[in-house]
Amino acid sequence: MSKPIIQVVDLKKDYTNEEVITSVLRGVSFVINPGEFVAIMGPSGSGKSTLMHILGLLDRATVGDYLLKGGNVKDLTDEALAETRLRTIGFIFQAFNLLPRQSALENVKLPLVYNREVNITARAAKAQAALEAVGLGHRLNFLANQLSGGEKQRVAIARALVNDPDIIFADEPTGNLDSKSGEAVMEILEKLNDSGKTIILVTHEKDTAEHAKRVIKIRDGMLAGDEMVENRRLAKDGLQK
Repeated sequence: MSKPIIQVVDLKKDYTNEEVITSVLRGVSFVINPGEFVAIMGPSGSGKSTLMHILGLLDRATVGDYLLKGGNVKDLTDEALAETRLRTIGFIFQAFNLLPRQSALENVKLPLVYNREVNITARAAKAQAALEAVGLGHRLNFLANQLSGGEKQRVAIARALVNDPDIIFADEPTGNLDSKSGEAVMEILEKLNDSGKTIILVTHEKDTAEHAKRVIKIRDGMLAGDEMVENRRLAKDGLQK
């Protein structure tokens, strides 16, 4: 058995506003192994986005332990957290978060600016390869604001891939897309998972979660369910054979 890539133990998160404490996460524990495709589901206000921000090293837990690739992140400085986030994690957001007046290529190159192991001349080649991997080799020099919603999200996926992270977090990746574009994005994520990437998907949409192989449910800041599911694509392929 491989070691967990993510392990959280009794994770809690409180926010304090004018001396009023709001508990968002109330003691969450689970393990995610390398190569899993996990959907984190829950209604609005359940704590799922806060959980993703902690797992993605964008926020810290108030109490509890988070072990990433075996190391406890509470022991990391802010600088070390940023370095770990750069090398280990890729993010895909609902709102794309692209620079609208920069080309697809320039948007994908952006994370490489902070990677000291990739020199300037190599950045364009790596960014182009990432865009070609998501089927956008013909859109390299299009400005982000010239692309369709589905194309923007594929640029965002390429940007998440360009540093070859171990884990990809997708926060409501189909929320701003029509059903056809959303399906295409989820198929890309499935193929990335097939290639060995660990995918953690945050969604409130059942149809989107069905692309995962495991569903963790969060309700009122607590674990409400954790089960393996039959991947919809695999089930459909089985019926066609």
